[in-house]
Amino acid sequence: MRIKRMSSHIEGEADILWMRKDENRYHEVLQLLNTIKMDKEKRQQQEPAVRYNNIPFSSNPKFSGRQDILEMIHNALDPDAYLSLTKSIALFGMGGVGKTQIAIQYAYQNLEHFDAILWVAADNAITIGQSFRAIAEGLRLLEAGEEPKDTAAAIWAVKNWLRTTKTTCLVVFDNSDDLAALKIVQPGSARSSVLVTTRDLTAATTLATQHVQVTALAEDDGSKMLLKVIGSENVSPSDIQHAMAISRAFGGLPLALTQIGGFITQRKLSLQDFLPLYEKYSSKIDSRKAPGSDYEHTLSTVWDVSFEKLTQDSTRLLNVLSYFDPDCIPEEILSQGSDGLDDEFAFLADEMDLGDASEELLRAALVNRTGETAVLALHRLVQSAVRNRMSEADSIKVFDTVVHMLCWGFPDHSKGDIGHQVSAWTRCEKCLPHVNRLVELLDQPKNKAMAGDKQKYADLLLRCSWYLYEREMYIVARRMVDQAISMFEDTTTLAYASAIDLGGLLDLDLTESARALAPFQKALEIRKTRLGPEDPFIAYSLNNIALSYTEMGELQLAYAAHEEAISLRLKANSDRIGNSYSNMSSLLLRLGRPDEAEKMLARCPSLKDFTDETFLKTGNPRFSGDMVLLSRIRRAQGRPTEALRLASKALAFRRTLLGNRLKTCDSQYDVASMLLDDGHVGSAVQLLEEIVGISETFVEGEGQRARALYKLSVIQGERGMIPSSETCKKEALKLRTKLKPELEGNAFEEAEFAKLCLWMLW
Repeated sequence: MRIKRMSSHIEGEADILWMRKDENRYHEVLQLLNTIKMDKEKRQQQEPAVRYNNIPFSSNPKFSGRQDILEMIHNALDPDAYLSLTKSIALFGMGGVGKTQIAIQYAYQNLEHFDAILWVAADNAITIGQSFRAIAEGLRLLEAGEEPKDTAAAIWAVKNWLRTTKTTCLVVFDNSDDLAALKIVQPGSARSSVLVTTRDLTAATTLATQHVQVTALAEDDGSKMLLKVIGSENVSPSDIQHAMAISRAFGGLPLALTQIGGFITQRKLSLQDFLPLYEKYSSKIDSRKAPGSDYEHTLSTVWDVSFEKLTQDSTRLLNVLSYFDPDCIPEEILSQGSDGLDDEFAFLADEMDLGDASEELLRAALVNRTGETAVLALHRLVQSAVRNRMSEADSIKVFDTVVHMLCWGFPDHSKGDIGHQVSAWTRCEKCLPHVNRLVELLDQPKNKAMAGDKQKYADLLLRCSWYLYEREMYIVARRMVDQAISMFEDTTTLAYASAIDLGGLLDLDLTESARALAPFQKALEIRKTRLGPEDPFIAYSLNNIALSYTEMGELQLAYAAHEEAISLRLKANSDRIGNSYSNMSSLLLRLGRPDEAEKMLARCPSLKDFTDETFLKTGNPRFSGDMVLLSRIRRAQGRPTEALRLASKALAFRRTLLGNRLKTCDSQYDVASMLLDDGHVGSAVQLLEEIVGISETFVEGEGQRARALYKLSVIQGERGMIPSSETCKKEALKLRTKLKPELEGNAFEEAEFAKLCLWMLW
C-alpha cells in the first residue's frame, strides 16, 4: 500500500506541474493542493521533542503489590521489542480495583523505555476528544492557524503521527468503556504499545490482543497496602490485626483502602479507632457489598466527619461541584454562570468568597485546585457521597443551580441562527463535559426526578445540542436531544417543536431522511397551532420538510413545500428569505434544471450582484454553502473550470472553519471528482485517500468513507491495480451494508454510494 501511495503522490506532483501551465484556470485548486501538501510535509517534518508525556497523575510512592500484573503488562508490551506492530493489553475489572493505578505505575516505571507516553481519558467521546487535542498540541502536530478545538483534526494528526514516527510510544486508554468512540481512535497499524483499562469485558477483548482481570486484594495484601498508605513504620501485631479487619470490611478494594488510609492519616486516628467510627456512621449502609459493587455508598461514610465540619458556603460549593464532571471544573463557570442565582449561591460570584469556600475544601482534602488554570477537581466517590447526603429537595435545587450556571456557556438558539459563532465555541467547550455529566446522571433511573425545572434543563440540552450540531458531532448531540425531548411535559409548546426539529435535522444529516420527516411534520403542526398558518416561522418547518422529501427522492412534494415557504417569507418580508431561495435552488439543480437554479440562487439578498469572481475573492466563510451549490450548478451547466475553482475555494473555507468533518469530506469529494473529469488522476487519488483517513476519525464519517473507497476502487480497477481495487471494494461494500442494510446486493455504482451521503450538506 505504501508503494501505491507513493505512486499516486508522484502522479499528483506531475498534475500540479501540468496545472501550473494554466495558472489562471487552476489558481484556486493549485492554492488548495499546495496548502494540503504543506500541511502534510510539516506534519512529517515536525518530529516532536524526543521526550513527551501527558500522564495526568503523579507517581504514587505508596503504590503496593500488583507485581504479577505489572510483569504481565511488561511481557505483553515489551518496549525493547518495539519494531513489531502494535502490541496491546487490557486491564479489566470492577470499579475501584486499581486498574488506573496499575497503569500509572507501569507508565512511570517505563519512562526511560518509551520516548512518548500518551494518556487518553477514554470515559466517553468528549473526554477522548479533549485528550487527543491536548496530545496534538503537546506534540505540536497542529498548524499555527488550525482550529485547536477541532477534535477530528487532532485525532487524525495524532494517528498519522503514530503511523509514521520512529518515536517509541505507549498509548494508555484509561476507563475505556465507550467502545464505539474508541474504535475510531485506535492507533490501528501504528507501531506502538497500547494499554487499556476498562470495566467492560467486551471492550477489553475488542481493543486489545490480550487481557488481564484485576480483582480486589486478598486480606493480607489489602492490609499491607493500608499500612503503606498510612506510612506506619513501627507496626505492632495489633496494628496488623486491625489493618486486616479493615481490609476485610472493605473487601480488599484498593480505592477504598487508599481513601480510608488518607482519612486515618489526616485525622491522626489509630487503626483500632477507625472501624468503631465507621460503624457509627454506617447505620443506613451495609458495609459488605455484593461482588461487583464499586463500594461508593460504603465509602460515603468515610467523609461524614469531614463534611460536618464544613461552613455553609463550603458545603454549598461542594454540593454544586458534585454535579459537574469531576476532573476539570473551571472556576470561571462558577463565577460567571452564577449571575441571577438565589442569594444562597450569590457567594459564587464573589472572587474572595468563592476562594474562601474553595480553601476550606482544599484544607479538608476534598478537592484539588490547579492554580495556573483556576480549575477544581474532586474524586467521583466524594461526589457520590455528597449527592447521597442531600435530601431530595436539596438535590433538585442544586441540580437546577448547575443547569443555570452551564447555560452561561452556550448561545440561546431561540434567538436566531447560531451558525458559525466561533467566538462562543471556547465557552461551549468548557461547559460541554459538564452538560454530558448531567446527561449521564439523569440516564440512571434513580436520578430521573433530579431535574426540578425540566424546561430549563431541556433548554440547556438544546443549547448544547445546537453547538454540537454546528460542530457536526451528531452522535453526542443525538443523545442530548433525546433526553431533552423526554423532559417535556407539554408537547404542544414552541420549545418542544424546536427540540423535535433539531432531532429531525440530526436524522437528516445522518442520512435518515424518512425518519426525519415525522418530527418535521409534527413541529409544523405545533407552530401552525401556536402561531397561525401565515406566520413566517412556519416557513422554517416547511423548508425542513422539503429537505427531507428531497433526500427521499420525492422531488415534487419538496418543490411544493419550498414554494409555500417562499410565499410565506415574501408576504412577511422575512430576512430569512435567502435561506428559502438557496434551498429551492438546490432542489432545482436536483431536478436537472441548473439554469433555473442559478437564477433562484441569485435572488438571495445577500448574493445580490454577486459574480463567480466575487465569490472567489470573498473572505467570508458564511458563503461556503452557497459556493458549493454554485460550483455544482456550474458543473451541471458544463462549465468545469468555474466549478472547480468555486469548489476548491469552498473546500479551503471548510477546512479552515470546520476542520476534519463531514462538510469538509463532502467538498473534498467534489474537488476530487472534478479533478478526475479533468484528467488529474494522481491529485484526485490523493484527495480521496485523505477523505478515507479523515473520515476514520469520527463515527459520522462512515458514509463519506464508503463513497471515497468506491471511487478509489473504480480508479484502481481502471489502472489494472486489481488487488488494491478489490480491497477498497470489499471495505466500501461492508460499510454500505452496515449503514443501509437494504442496499445489500445493489449494484456497485456511484449512485448507490451517494445514498450514504446527503445531496447537499449545508
